[in-house]
Amino acid sequence: MAAPAGKNRVLVAMSGGVDSSVAAARLCDAGHDVVGVTLHLWDYPDDGVKGRCCAPEDQHDARRVTDTLGIPHYTFDRRALFQEHVVAPFVDAYLEGRTPSPCVSCNRSVKIRELFALADRLGAESIATGHYARVERDASGVARLHRGRDRHKDQSYFLHMLRAHELSRLILPLGDATKEEVRAEAIARRLPGATKGESQELCFIPSGRYDAFVAERAVDRVRPGPILDGDGRVVGAHQGVHAFTVGQRKGLGVALGRPAFVVGLDASSATVKLGDEADLHAGGAEIVDTVWDDDVSFPLVADVRVRARHEAAPAIVERRRDASGAWSFVVSFVSPVRAVSPGQVAVAYRGDRVLGGGTIRAALPVSAMAASAAAVPTQAAEVAP
Repeated sequence: MAAPAGKNRVLVAMSGGVDSSVAAARLCDAGHDVVGVTLHLWDYPDDGVKGRCCAPEDQHDARRVTDTLGIPHYTFDRRALFQEHVVAPFVDAYLEGRTPSPCVSCNRSVKIRELFALADRLGAESIATGHYARVERDASGVARLHRGRDRHKDQSYFLHMLRAHELSRLILPLGDATKEEVRAEAIARRLPGATKGESQELCFIPSGRYDAFVAERAVDRVRPGPILDGDGRVVGAHQGVHAFTVGQRKGLGVALGRPAFVVGLDASSATVKLGDEADLHAGGAEIVDTVWDDDVSFPLVADVRVRARHEAAPAIVERRRDASGAWSFVVSFVSPVRAVSPGQVAVAYRGDRVLGGGTIRAALPVSAMAASAAAVPTQAAEVAP
């Protein structure tokens, strides 16, 4: 299936939402041969819950948008892949006391991967999504990932794992736009679904009840255990560590007469550890399963985000061997960072540019902060020419 002569075929991911709809419309305006693709990832109950991405009504809206734009639209079943690479690891992570980042896993192992494979099948040179991020070429012409102009909507964090050869085929039409501009454009174009709300929860847990979702799928693996205070005393009991995350304050099931936070989870002993606000601060993080740009060298001076809504903190990233002899990376912050959670993703930036990142294996104590970290604000990142 080849593109018409003289035209660049672009496969655009269509979720039925405002962002992907405007992205597709802009690609059509630019003269591309646009093909809309929707991935069917999950089966949803008929519970009336709205505001979730990838739901059945969104697939219908995606088709309405492509009909309005006059472009072809295809839906592909990827439910088994989504279950294997997103849902099952999500359940496992919570049972192991980690807080996963399923949207990163979905982009890495399902959405982006499948879009490139489908693009090859359908004769498309490029793929496009409605992410708020930018792809820019450096002085050597190599494609690099950058933050989106709209800092409140920036989604570069979720795409940090993409390599230069993948970025060279990725088009992000909304990278220089704000959400308000995109919404107004969708309304002005009279695109179907232009006024629909934002997706607020994970697509496969529209209720937001992660604990119930995990318990339902792992009933024979859930273990009750003790809740300990900062002195190691038993102050309560719980029905499973999957119901807690580091930094959590509400819904602990205990009253200590003072504010208490989850500061640690030990799945091996099924223990939830509570502490004060100060106990939540970490001096660094060990990260694994990393992906770095090919021009990055270490030690690396960068700003590091430890979760999607975290304002990046100055740090030094160093390469080290762990106890098993395998390579891992250690992030040392200039100042302590709150609620560094195993399972989340740490992403390094230099200005607006994404340098890479990986999964947090462990938070490190404040005492682990490198003495040299104090010089970070005055140094330039170690990025090889």
